[in-house]
Amino acid sequence: MLVIGWIALGLLAGLMASSLVYSTGQGILVDIALGIVGAVMGGVMFNFFGAAGVTGFNIWSLIVALIGAVVLLWLYHGLVGRRPGSAE
Repeated sequence: MLVIGWIALGLLAGLMASSLVYSTGQGILVDIALGIVGAVMGGVMFNFFGAAGVTGFNIWSLIVALIGAVVLLWLYHGLVGRRPGSAE
């Protein structure tokens, strides 16, 4: 059940983060991976600043994962550049 919870939380956070940054999703597998890595990254960031990280399948964990995923996307685009295929 733990793995299914991480996948569900990852999918929600990844979809929300890519929708915030790109205004569209990146595909289900990329969104799941983004959300899971974002949850880990967000948990580390929140623990570093003294706040609770991912605590289970709840709203707080979704917020932590979302913030981590958005930061991850910003870092990625800061290092790699603009999104391929965009008309900017």
